[in-house]
Amino acid sequence: MSFPYPRQFFSWFLASLLWAGLFISSAFSQTPPHEYPRTVLYQGILHPLVTVSDHAPVYNFNSYYLVGFPVGVNIWKTAKLGYSLEVVPFIRAENGISRMSNVLFHPGVLLGLGKGYTLASRLAFETSGRYGFTPVLNRAFRRPGPMSYFVAIPLPVRFGNERAASFTAGLQFGITF
Repeated sequence: MSFPYPRQFFSWFLASLLWAGLFISSAFSQTPPHEYPRTVLYQGILHPLVTVSDHAPVYNFNSYYLVGFPVGVNIWKTAKLGYSLEVVPFIRAENGISRMSNVLFHPGVLLGLGKGYTLASRLAFETSGRYGFTPVLNRAFRRPGPMSYFVAIPLPVRFGNERAASFTAGLQFGITF
C-alpha cells in the first residue's frame, strides 16, 4: 500500500485531528469532580507515522503497515499526579504477510495538566531489544457514563540492539473505563 504524497497526507490528517480536538473539547467541558485515588483502565490503537534515525525518514503505510494495541492502567493519586503501566503488542503487515513484531512494556508517571490534558513520561522496554523513553501528550474527552475517549501524540525515542538512535511521531486513539 503506497500513497503518492505520504508526508502531506499525514501532516494534513494530524493537523485536522488536533483542530477537531480543540473545537470538540468545549462540548465536554463540564464534568463532575473525581475522587482520589482513582484507577482508570484503557484500550487503544496506535499508529506510528514517521520514524527518523541516521537514515532518511521512514513512513508507516509506505512499504509496510505497523499498528500497536496499547492496553493499560492509570492509577491517579491526585488530579495532578499518577502512575501508569502500559503494554503494547505490535503487528506488522508487509508483502501480504502479517505477524506479531514486538511487545512494548511502558511504565511511567502521569502529570495532569488540567482541562483534560495529561503528560505521560514513560520508560520503554521492547522485546526487540530496544529501550528508551516516550513523552506522550494526551487529551481526554470525558463523557457522562463509564467511558471516555482520548487522543494522544506519543513521541518515542529508542536506543540499543546495535541500531542507531531513533525518534518516532505517532497518533493514538482510545477509550477509558
